[in-house]
Amino acid sequence: MADRKEDDILSEKDEPESEDETYEVVDLTEYARRHQWWSMVFGNNSGPLAEKYSVTTQIVMGGVTGWCAGYLFQRVGKIAATAIGGGFLLLQIANHSGYVQVDWKKVEKDVNKAKKHLKKRTKQAAPEINSFFEEATEFVKKNIVLSSGFVGGFLLGLAS
Repeated sequence: MADRKEDDILSEKDEPESEDETYEVVDLTEYARRHQWWSMVFGNNSGPLAEKYSVTTQIVMGGVTGWCAGYLFQRVGKIAATAIGGGFLLLQIANHSGYVQVDWKKVEKDVNKAKKHLKKRTKQAAPEINSFFEEATEFVKKNIVLSSGFVGGFLLGLAS
């Protein structure tokens, strides 16, 4: 008998109270006007940053992101340089010790072949690179304060 009551309660919860359930439609533009934090997070327009934030905020944002990028670039660069340099050093030691025989003429031939292949591919990809360069230049022109903060922060990140 007790099991039957629990089954009845569960089936009553699954059924809607009325057949005509209504949902509230939220207009985002009206919501943004009423809640100021929404405007602070997403901005009032989608124009350049110079129209959204003060000069100080732009310099700080650019400097912090630039410093982080420069610091990471420095760390990753050191690790990569150490790994590549260490690999070449070990290869040279192994070569001089007689453990490895390197056919330098074949290496030179393969490197020249790779250079020719890269030159062909570079000529084909030129329009894509030019469009990316133009977009980056336009971004820097529109957000010169943020960009200068980023460059300064990047250089500080490399130095730290």
